[in-house]
Amino acid sequence: MKKILITGATAGIGRATAICLAKEGYHLAIAGRRQPKLKLLSQEIGDLTGQAPIMIQLDVREDLQVQSAIESLISQWKQIDVLINNAGLSLGLNPLHEGKMEDWDAMMNTNVRGLLSVTKAVANNMIGNYSGQIINISSIAGTQVYANGNVYCASKHAVDALTKAMRIDFLQYGIRVSSVSPGAVNTEFSTVRFKGDHERAQQVYDGYEPLQAKDIAASILHIIKSPPHVNINDIQIAPTAQANAYYLHKTTVV
Repeated sequence: MKKILITGATAGIGRATAICLAKEGYHLAIAGRRQPKLKLLSQEIGDLTGQAPIMIQLDVREDLQVQSAIESLISQWKQIDVLINNAGLSLGLNPLHEGKMEDWDAMMNTNVRGLLSVTKAVANNMIGNYSGQIINISSIAGTQVYANGNVYCASKHAVDALTKAMRIDFLQYGIRVSSVSPGAVNTEFSTVRFKGDHERAQQVYDGYEPLQAKDIAASILHIIKSPPHVNINDIQIAPTAQANAYYLHKTTVV
């Protein structure tokens, strides 16, 4: 069975993906900053499948942590078959001139720099094995820019570009590279963006049925299960009520 590393596994898409892949029998390493949530997820997966995943407390923004964690994982597994770069976040929804530098740093360092750091550490192992699969969790914000999305959209445009670049750089080593680009997904994403304002976060999903994290997990599973000669470059997935980053049909319930 394939050995799969998932970053940002403590909530949302990462958590749903871990549970989905565990049910399929894959060997998992779940990484995230919040150790209590890692333990809860590990216990849930262990109770569900009888096989607890490897837990890695990790902040992808910290290069030394990343290097140490990947080296330790490789020493146990010998190889990593699939890397799911899921760790990411959005902070704030303001026009550029009202943005906060600390928010910009957090988004760029997590969404771009962190993805680069983890990918480099894992790719060296995959290159040595002439096989592997990398799945980057992007967003429709990686191809379209919406009002007040500025830096978050820029970070996901970078993920889109890096995914394409990885596909070229790793081509000779037989490493497949894909991205999954969701539209509106009801996870803690908006709560984080609005810094704990749950009421404002929920308003994002009022009036229509958004995607759920498990919907994205199903697409990730589809990519992993594709035959070795097949590379799915990108899956863009949105709720039926969403045409693109700009058009969302909401209904008012009386």
